[in-house]
Amino acid sequence: MAAVTARNRGRPKAFHDKSHDVLIQSLDRAMEVLKTVASGNGMTLTMIAETGGQSAPTCYRILTTLKKHRIVEFDEVGQLWHVGLEGFRIGMNFIGRTRIAEQSRPVMQRIMTETGETANLAILDRGEVTFISQVETHEPIRAFFRPGTRGPGHASGIGKAIMAFLPEEQARASLPEDLPRYTANTITTRDAFMAELAEIRARGFAIDNEERTEGMRCIAAPVFNAYNEVVAGVSLSGPSVRVKLERDEEFGTLIRSAADEITRATGGIVKGISD
Repeated sequence: MAAVTARNRGRPKAFHDKSHDVLIQSLDRAMEVLKTVASGNGMTLTMIAETGGQSAPTCYRILTTLKKHRIVEFDEVGQLWHVGLEGFRIGMNFIGRTRIAEQSRPVMQRIMTETGETANLAILDRGEVTFISQVETHEPIRAFFRPGTRGPGHASGIGKAIMAFLPEEQARASLPEDLPRYTANTITTRDAFMAELAEIRARGFAIDNEERTEGMRCIAAPVFNAYNEVVAGVSLSGPSVRVKLERDEEFGTLIRSAADEITRATGGIVKGISD
């Protein structure tokens, strides 16, 4: 009896076309507009069009369609477009699916209470860090990354913590040949960055030593899933006058312990240093 091949239920029957022709161009443009709106804290139509490289009339038609579904909202007073309630709900569905944000919250609150610094949770996507949760310090000078904020993985404590525990070829492939420089401390070559990842694996936590923003430092550690795969990172961040070099070992041990606690809480397997 011939074996029956299971069909991928995410596609129509007899669907084998893997070409770019399957893309719906208007929907593709709409997604670019939505991502542009989400990247700012209120944007005018002109800003959206210029940032996304599309015409203002095209952007306006897309925005009014998204507004109908409450995915974006329009502020009449400021004449600014924002992500809407339904856009927020869609994003929260992803966060809910991962369980990491929910389980990490009390751990992050404790990090902030014990250190007096901001605690962050983020994932890595195509070489960039996306922040999904934060517990802010009450200090007047502090790091702030609203959920959804993206940043360069190579100049981020969390980005480095995650990439250090990816398969080496996967980590290398996620990086451009020349890494953008943000400060005098930014690592700008693949080889130097890969050497940094080896040190992080041996140490168990990553350090952003003013590599993205002058005067700000970050200590981060990885979170793993049930398959012993790195899926996120947790960190504390703050000004270099408080997150001092001489406290790296103290903060690193604390953050590594917090990351392991989140790993266990979400059913993951804690990975040993240098595994």
